[in-house]
Amino acid sequence: MNDPNYIENRTFDELKLGDSASISRTLTAEDIKLFALVSGDVNPAHLDPDYAATDMFHRVIAHGMWGGGLISAVLGTQLPGPGTIYLDQSFRFRRPVGLGDEITATVVVKEKRPDKQIVILDCRCTNQLGEEVITGEAEVIAPAEKVRRRRVELPDFRLATHEHYRRLLERVRGGTPLPTAVVHPCDPAAIAAAIEAHDAGIVMPILVGPRRRIEAAAQEAGADISAFELVDAPHSHAAAHTAVAMVRDGKAKLLMKGALHTDELMGAVVCRENGLRTERRISHAYVMDVPGRAEPLIITDAAINIAPDLDAKADIVRNAVDLAKVIGIATPKVAILGAVETVNPAMPATLDAAALCKMADRGQIEGAILDGPLALDNAVSVEAAREKGIVSPVAGCADVLLVPNIEAGNMLAKQLTFLGNADAAGVVLGARVPIVLTSRADSLRTRLASCAVAVLLARAATLAAPGLPQAAE
Repeated sequence: MNDPNYIENRTFDELKLGDSASISRTLTAEDIKLFALVSGDVNPAHLDPDYAATDMFHRVIAHGMWGGGLISAVLGTQLPGPGTIYLDQSFRFRRPVGLGDEITATVVVKEKRPDKQIVILDCRCTNQLGEEVITGEAEVIAPAEKVRRRRVELPDFRLATHEHYRRLLERVRGGTPLPTAVVHPCDPAAIAAAIEAHDAGIVMPILVGPRRRIEAAAQEAGADISAFELVDAPHSHAAAHTAVAMVRDGKAKLLMKGALHTDELMGAVVCRENGLRTERRISHAYVMDVPGRAEPLIITDAAINIAPDLDAKADIVRNAVDLAKVIGIATPKVAILGAVETVNPAMPATLDAAALCKMADRGQIEGAILDGPLALDNAVSVEAAREKGIVSPVAGCADVLLVPNIEAGNMLAKQLTFLGNADAAGVVLGARVPIVLTSRADSLRTRLASCAVAVLLARAATLAAPGLPQAAE
């Protein structure tokens, strides 16, 4: 009786002419990238179908992955199975293999040579239409002793493809780069971030800060900034206020944080007399690219509001809903997080969650589906929600996570980043213009994604998209 938890061989003496075995697998984009990762072969002819002829692209994958891999898997696990020694192979690649093709590899015993226990097997791979992809034969030494072993459980490996960020960048490319006031870019990392966004066709940087320090940072970074406007300001405080004034005057459509503290930049933004406040509470959101998730995950607020009250949380949700819609989530599902999924008067976060849900029911928060309180596992895991008997359109499939305070948001985002191999693109919402927050520790991919999110928000505001905050009087 076959047990899927075990693999068992067939010895040379047990094999008969005509014996066969097969295995099937569907080719995915992740398979191709994993193959490149293991082999080290990053030739664009293999990985970029836009670069190479489609036929050549797919033939390379067929040669490398399915030719050796699937047939070897049949020989090593089924026929003859464990203990088999692979000696030689001869294959012909007859047809391209495309993404989504289901390939079945079959081996058939063709010849036995008793003197050295050598077995010749016909090998054949076909696609889901029954068309031959690979034909040929393999030569092996069959095992002499019977082997039965528990099947090795492979790790749950997830490749960080950053597909969400790639799509964001594709959406912003091709438009007019937005004039962006880069505040106090006085270190090489800040200069590099501005240049990277410019070279990607996303923004047109306006460098605001002490001229000599900016020029010295550019020289240290080996960067040419001669094409950019440079607005001299004596120090970081003045640079922040100058950049805000440029936005108010219509000279800049975005703000981008350089080498200054976030609270110093935000002090100029929230200034009541000449800042960039709107009718909304200003908040921060991370757009997380989490391996294994089909869509981006928004975490808010992890950088601006320390301990938001109910009114502040309502605006934080509204800002996050606007962001979710701009990045392509038509009806965002918002999970209001707490330590438990029941309302407990001793835990204020659960009371706020219940109130926010009722506000959504009454139309005070529009354009999204809210539920809470939900513990984190119930918000992102369908299995966890089902185990606890939670029936909700949000549980297990949240697009937005509203955290109870800044500590929870900061820790959650950094746990995903440093332990879960996620990327976090940060943007400040609720001001007259989006504000890009980048860190020296951010990767190029994350910095560009932060700029892309801000550009999408700015374009939506230019088109007067319903629901985006209006300037305060």
